[in-house]
Amino acid sequence: MRVLILPLLAAAICTGPAHAAGQQGTVGGTWVQTPYQEQKVLFDFYFDEPEKINSALYWIRSQMNPLMDAPYNMAPEFMETVVVIHGTEIVTVAQKNYERYRDAVERMRYYADLGVKFKVCGLAAEDFGYSVSDFYEFIEVVPSAITELAHWQQQGYALITPQVYEKRYSIDEIR
Repeated sequence: MRVLILPLLAAAICTGPAHAAGQQGTVGGTWVQTPYQEQKVLFDFYFDEPEKINSALYWIRSQMNPLMDAPYNMAPEFMETVVVIHGTEIVTVAQKNYERYRDAVERMRYYADLGVKFKVCGLAAEDFGYSVSDFYEFIEVVPSAITELAHWQQQGYALITPQVYEKRYSIDEIR
């Protein structure tokens, strides 16, 4: 009897509402209001092109904005966000490069005003020939990006490493 019931149960499942969801236009998606709580997030910025920091900063926005909006309405001071910078994007936070990276700098300054901590790897800074005084006032230079990443993870921060790719198609082209 068991042998007969299992195939009949499988057939009923495949022809029911779950199967219909695969058919275009019959069933839509479902909005889920995840019960987010205060978050501790660590972003690892290590890019092969300095300009990629612009796209990576949207990852911070994507983490913070939904929490600041309804229904969560969290104040930024209840979000703990740390960004560790240790790739070629380090040039974007050197004051001498302000004109070239103005948009990224002003966005980072905005996030810093909301409480985001921006940390630059001291080893990378040395490789680029920078000293602490070469960076903006919202930048903290730490001994090493790797030890900094380990430190914050040991404090319970969730590690997010943005993957920034070159955009080849517009949304309309691939929609």
